[in-house]
Amino acid sequence: MIIVILLAAGQSKRIPGENKLIKYYKNKPLINHSIDAIKKSKVNKIIIVLGHQSNQIKRLIKKNKKINFVINKNYKKGMSSSIKCGLRKITSSCKGFIIAQSDMPFVKTSDINKIYKSIKESKNLVYALSFKNRVGNPIGFDISIIKKFKNIKGKFGAKFMVKRLKKETKFIKVSSKRRFKDFDLKKDFN
Repeated sequence: MIIVILLAAGQSKRIPGENKLIKYYKNKPLINHSIDAIKKSKVNKIIIVLGHQSNQIKRLIKKNKKINFVINKNYKKGMSSSIKCGLRKITSSCKGFIIAQSDMPFVKTSDINKIYKSIKESKNLVYALSFKNRVGNPIGFDISIIKKFKNIKGKFGAKFMVKRLKKETKFIKVSSKRRFKDFDLKKDFN
C-alpha cells in the first residue's frame, strides 16, 4: 500500500484575509486541483492534513473512499507538524508514502504515478521529481525512513529529507518546472 499525505493546514499568510486553498482557480477551489490529480492516481489512500479553517476546506472536498482527514491542532508550528500528523495515520502495511502540497495545481496524475511506481519497484529511500537539477514536490519515501521525520521542526518538509538523503534519492525527471509552481500570492491566481 502507498499513501499520499496531502498538506492542507497552512494559514495562507502571504494572502492576508484569505485562505488560498478555498480561493478559486480555473473554476474550482485551489485544493481540488491537487486532490483530483491524486484521486486519479494509483495510490491506495489519501490522508488530507487540515488545520487552519479545516471545516471550510473539508466542505469543498467531495467524499471519496480513498480520502481520510486528520486535523493538525499544531498547524501554527509549521509544515513539519502537519507531516508528522499525517505520518501517525500510516500503518505498517504501507510500502511507502508520498508527501504532496495542496497549493500546486500543475502537478499531474502521471507525476504521482511515476513516484508510486518507483516506490513499488525501486530500492531507494527517496523519490523526488526534478527538472534541470531543481527538486520539486510531491516527494515519495520508502516506509523505512518514517522515523527520520520524527525530529523535523518548523517549516522543514519533504525537500529537507531530499537534501539529507541525496545519495539514497532517485530523481524522476518531469518535462516542465511549471509542475513545481505553488500558489502563494494573489497574482498567482490570475
